[in-house]
This record gives sequence, structure tokens and C-alpha cells, in this order.
Amino acid sequence: MRTFNLKILLLLSLGHLVTDIYQGALPAILPFLKENLSLSYTMAGVILMSANFTSSLIQPLFGYLSDIQNKPLLLPAGCLGAGIGFSLLSIPSSYVVVLVLVVISGLGIASYHPEGYKTASYFTGEKRVTGMAIFSVGGNLGLACGPVIAIYIIKRFGFSSLPFIIIPSLLFTVVIFYSWKKITTSKVERKVEKEPSYEITKATRISLLLLVAAVIMRSWIQMGLMSYIPFYYINHLKGDPLYAGALVSVFLLGGVLGTLGGSPLADRWGHRRYLILSMLLSALVLPLIFIAEGAILFVVLGLLGMVVISTFTLTVVMAQHLLPHNLGIAAGLMVGFAIGAGGICVPLLGVLADHFGVPFALKSIAVLPFIGLIFSVALRYPEQGGTKMKDL
Repeated sequence: MRTFNLKILLLLSLGHLVTDIYQGALPAILPFLKENLSLSYTMAGVILMSANFTSSLIQPLFGYLSDIQNKPLLLPAGCLGAGIGFSLLSIPSSYVVVLVLVVISGLGIASYHPEGYKTASYFTGEKRVTGMAIFSVGGNLGLACGPVIAIYIIKRFGFSSLPFIIIPSLLFTVVIFYSWKKITTSKVERKVEKEPSYEITKATRISLLLLVAAVIMRSWIQMGLMSYIPFYYINHLKGDPLYAGALVSVFLLGGVLGTLGGSPLADRWGHRRYLILSMLLSALVLPLIFIAEGAILFVVLGLLGMVVISTFTLTVVMAQHLLPHNLGIAAGLMVGFAIGAGGICVPLLGVLADHFGVPFALKSIAVLPFIGLIFSVALRYPEQGGTKMKDL
């Protein structure tokens, strides 16, 4: 029987944190890459699109490979690859080489997540939700810390000193091998529960499509703000880069709190109802960032991060309820494909920025929660995971 192992879960969560530092830091350093290579906003958007394609969209492929055979080496290798690719971005003078490094970092990120989620499930015991929350929060913290760490290094030592950011991935690689035997020799038999026959109906397919669409909108909001807040304050207003990085980090730290607090509320109020509420509150709060100033702006961004990102775990659970016999595919669609697809939409903001200016591109994000709200309201969803949906 599986037992709850907090030490291993914290170790895996630490790896999740370190790996996602590099994912969270990339949008924050885009203004420096843009200036260093004399890029257009569209070209900068392509960098982010490449990162999202390799780090998110192909995650289901790594998950499939992991399901065929345990590949624990993906844990240290993925974290190390993410760090190496990102830390070298300040060195090349070629746009193509930068894209190659972004792809290397993205592949590292993509390879860590499926194996990490799978390995973490071996150590949750009967507290599966609690255990997976411990693992997931590490990633949220990494995304939040990434911008501050990267901007601090650049501001303190210069853009050429970015390679120093590889240190966390090197340290984690050393630390994980101390517990390597316990991780690799875990032979936990998963109990396969017999479930009533389940047919993937037309209604289920439509609901899954709407859920994916809603997650793409959420991802577009998150990645758009992470990318264009630095552009707005660094390039447009010529402000302090550390201030811009702090704004992004507060937004993502709000997401950490939202992830921890949102799941029990969703279980209490209903999954679909909470998703609708999240989109509605996002639509109401997001416009406030354009009028708030000073400390109030940090409060608004923290609140916005809470309501936008709080549905991260929820949408994975909802997809698994819709596909109870394809849990891996469901998680891959939510964690990898849907989030990555939202990130790929960010280059469209680059086109808007090139033609109409950065403020217009940033403000255009405000329409996305309303679109996500429409998708969420249209979604038909069984609040009990075993409930079979009737066809439309």
C-alpha cells in the first residue's frame, strides 16, 4: 500500500520549483533579449511561443513515454536541461541560437513535469489531493520567484551574468541523488478500481473542448500579463526592471495562494460554478491594473493572480472527471496542451504591440476573461466524477 512520504514529496516539489524558475523567468528577460538582439515585439513573441511549444504542448508525449516505462532520470536531466538552456541566453548574438537554447530549456521543463507528477503520486498514500498539492505548489512558487531572481541578477551584475542562474538546477541535481535509491526503487502497485462502463458521448467531447478553450483563455491571460507587464514598465515607461519583475512575481504569488485556497472552495461550491466565478472575477479585476498605482497596484495584481490561477488544479480534476478512464491524457491536455496553446497565442499580442503600441497590447488582454466566461457558462459538467453525461 502507498504511504505518505512528505520528505520525498518536498524533494520533488523542490525540483518542480527549480525547473519552473526558468519557465517563469523567460518573460521577464524578454525586454533584455529584445534590446540585446534588436528584435521586434513579434520576434520576441516567437521566443515565448517556442518556449511554450516545447515546454507545454509536447508534455503529453513525455507522459506517454513515462507511462510505457519509468524514466526517473528525466527528473534531474529535465531540471538540468531547463537550467542550462535558459542560463546561456545572454551569450549568443544570433537570434536562431537563442531559439535553440529556448527549445533546450523547454524540453527540460517538459520532461520533468510528467515524470514528476507520476513519481509524486507514488508517495501520496491515501492523501492524494494533499500530496499532489504539495508537488504543484512548488511549480507555482518557481514561476513566481523566476522573474525576481533573473531581474535581480541582471540588475546587480548585468545581463552577461545571467549564467549564474544555473546554480539552483545544479544544486537540485546533487540533492536528488541523495534520495535516488528511495525514488527509483519505489514499486508501488496502483489499485485499479473497477468503474461502470463509460461512453465518451458527444456531450462529453463538447464539454472537454469548452474546458480546453477556457484553459487556453486563462493561459493567454497569465502569459500575456507575465510578458507585457515587463515590456510596459521597462520598454514603454523606461522604469525600473526590478519593479517590473516584482509586479510579475506578486501576480504569480497570488496564484500560489489561489491554488491552495481555491481547491477546497471548488469542492464545496462545485467545480463548474467555481470556474465560472473565477472567470467573472478575473473580468472585473483585470481592468483595475490600468488605473491602480503604487502599493494598490501590487494588491490588485496579487488579487488578480489569485482569481486567475486558482483554477489550475481544478481544471485538471474536471478533465479527469470527464475522462475517468484516460486520466493521463486528461492531465496532459490541461497541464500541457491547453496551457501551451494559450502561450502560443502571445505572439499575437506582439503583432498588436508592433502596430498599435505596448499599452494597447496590454489592454487587449482584458477581453479574454469575458471569452473564458462564455466558454465556462456553456460547459456541461457532472459535479460527481462518476456521473455519466447524457448526449446533447
